[in-house]
Amino acid sequence: MLLCLTKSDCFVPVSIFYNANVGFALASLKGVNIPMYIAIKRITPLAVLVAGCMRGKGKPPTQVILSVICTANGVLVAALGDFSFDLYGYYMALTSVFFQTMYLILVEKSGAEDGLSSVDLMFYNSILSLPFLFFLIIATREFPHSLTVLSAKAASLMFGVVLVISLMMGIVLNFTMFWCTIVNSALTTTIVGVLKGVGSTTLGFDLLGGVEVHALNVTGLVINTFGGLWYSYAKYKQKRKTPRKIQHDVESHAHK
Repeated sequence: MLLCLTKSDCFVPVSIFYNANVGFALASLKGVNIPMYIAIKRITPLAVLVAGCMRGKGKPPTQVILSVICTANGVLVAALGDFSFDLYGYYMALTSVFFQTMYLILVEKSGAEDGLSSVDLMFYNSILSLPFLFFLIIATREFPHSLTVLSAKAASLMFGVVLVISLMMGIVLNFTMFWCTIVNSALTTTIVGVLKGVGSTTLGFDLLGGVEVHALNVTGLVINTFGGLWYSYAKYKQKRKTPRKIQHDVESHAHK
C-alpha cells in the first residue's frame, strides 16, 4: 500500500486528534483511578451527539437522545462518589474526551466522503502518528531514558511476550474501532465503548486495588451501563424499522 500524499494531507487532523487523545488520557491516569477514568470517558457519546447535530446530521430519535443523556448522567453520579477527586486528572480526562470526539467524527467523515476503508485509516494513522510521537518523547525527555529501559528489558522473555501481545491487541482494537465507526457511526462506536467499559471497570475495582467503592460510584456506573444498553436497544429498533419502511415505499411505488 503506497502512501497517497493527497489522502495523507486530509488525514493529518485525524492523527493529531488521535495522538492528543492518547496523550491526555494517559496523563489523566496520574490523578484518576481506572474505574473513574472509564466513567469520565463515557461522556464522549454525549459530546459526539452534540457535535453531530452541530454538523447538520439531523436530530436522532428520541430514544437515542435519552439513552445518551442517561449515560452522561451516570458519569455525574459516579463523580459525586469519587472522594479521591483530583482536579488535574479530571481536566486531562475531559480534554481527552474532546479530542476523542473530534477524531471519531473525522474518521466517520473520512469513511463516508473520502471512501477510505478501516485498513486505509489504520495505515495513514500509523504513518502520520510517528512524527507526533517522536516529538512527544523528545519534548518530555523520555527518549534517552526509554532506550536505556528498553535495553535492560530486552533480554526478558516475559517482556517480549507482553510487548507482542500488547501490539496485537492494539492493532485489533484500532481496526475494529475504525471499522465500527465507518460501518455504523461515531456515536455507536462510543456507546460500544461504554459497554466495553463495564468489564474494564470491574477489573479495575477487583484487580488493581486502591480504589474506594462507594454507593454513588456503583449507582453511577449502573446508570451509565443502563444508558449504553438502552442505546443499543434503541438502535436495534431503528434498524428494524428502516428496512420495513424502505420495502413499503418500494411496494407503494410499484403499485402506482
